[in-house]
Amino acid sequence: MSKTILAIDIGSITTKAVIAEIDEFNEIKVLGHGYAKSQGVKKGIITNIDLASKSIRKAVSDARRIAGNNIHSAVVSISSAYTKSINSIGIVNIPQRDITIKEIQRVMETALYNAEIPKDYEVLHVLPYNFKVDEQSNIEDPYNMNASRMEVEAHIVMAQKSSLNNLKKAIISAGLEIEAIVLDSYASAIATMTNDEKTLGVAILDLGGQTSSLSVFKGHSLRYNTYLPVGSDHITNDISIALHTPLEVAEEVKKEYGDVIEINDDILELPIIGDNNNKNEIPLKVVQDVIVARVDELLAVLASSLEKSGYRDIIGSGVILTGGMTKLKNLREFAQAIFPGLSVRIGMPTQLKGLFEELNDPANATVIGLLLYKAGFNTQYEIDNKKRLLHQKEESIDSLSNIKLSSHSKSEESQGRQSYDDHSSKESDVIVFDDLPGIDEGKSDLKTRVINWIKQLF
Repeated sequence: MSKTILAIDIGSITTKAVIAEIDEFNEIKVLGHGYAKSQGVKKGIITNIDLASKSIRKAVSDARRIAGNNIHSAVVSISSAYTKSINSIGIVNIPQRDITIKEIQRVMETALYNAEIPKDYEVLHVLPYNFKVDEQSNIEDPYNMNASRMEVEAHIVMAQKSSLNNLKKAIISAGLEIEAIVLDSYASAIATMTNDEKTLGVAILDLGGQTSSLSVFKGHSLRYNTYLPVGSDHITNDISIALHTPLEVAEEVKKEYGDVIEINDDILELPIIGDNNNKNEIPLKVVQDVIVARVDELLAVLASSLEKSGYRDIIGSGVILTGGMTKLKNLREFAQAIFPGLSVRIGMPTQLKGLFEELNDPANATVIGLLLYKAGFNTQYEIDNKKRLLHQKEESIDSLSNIKLSSHSKSEESQGRQSYDDHSSKESDVIVFDDLPGIDEGKSDLKTRVINWIKQLF
């Protein structure tokens, strides 16, 4: 049974929407996509809800027209500008000795409980990066193991509640519902990493229009992420100021002649801001000097952040560059000198079926990563922003019947059931847990109905 998904990446320069279909074999086929110039967004932060909503509505409308689908529920990216992260540890005893999904959920919730989450922040992702079973550490997957004690180290990503609410308002104003919110750098990493890079450790630099981010993955999980409010748009501004030429001309010059290594001695004739009658003759070397100075500064700051993070030594496979700035010529070779001892490559998004050709660009890594996230390529045993456990295991009915079911409002309950209805054998499963009293053993009729209902879902 196939399902349709909508991914929306709200960038500082461009808002992108992609509609795709996931089939019963968990393969993704792109049905349509749309772009809109971002409005009401500056350096990754929404500054005008109405304008941002207008951009979202246009991008989604174009994607719907191409796809022939009027989907209303979306997976949405959130800028790293909103977020900060902490690490936490959870420890639980295993009374029954066998580790089930319930125990994994419990140990992750314990790690979340032990974390100091500021009151004005809301959790987006709880991402386990190391399980320990009894005295054995670095357990890749504790599921179904026999143990008396389990421990988890988790990376917790959180966002400011006020900024998160503004994002939600912009989406709702565009006539859409939010199915999931995903950190943009996390989505970009999902779209560009190989399995070997996940295992060996890799740093991902997402170089966007007005923002850049650094993420470190190791052991198939996010370990560190940070953000810088600088991107390729700042190069355009620098060119415009240095050469006294209009911004649109500076952007074209950057795209056409942006090279960070090879020197060109040509002379350019560029229009002057506010002067329609004259032009300046500018050596192309001057343009390249401006570009090199900004790129060198940006990469040096990110390299310094990586050093200070303490995670550089766990990177075994190198650095991935992705995002729109990677279109600058020879950027990979330039970055290689900034990150000595680490291999550097340009990260193209994972290729998908269907109308993908126009999306095959590093600038689209985040929106492609959102599709992959929804298809189940998230971190194993992740708790998402709706406090759901995402996993890829199928438990027996007996085990599932012991899970405490929550009493939500009608709208929340329908969302939880939809998560089950969307189940496929290879897709990430969703289970909602709450700390509410379990089913009374004396109420056999109620318990029977609950068990029968779960059987129908699977």
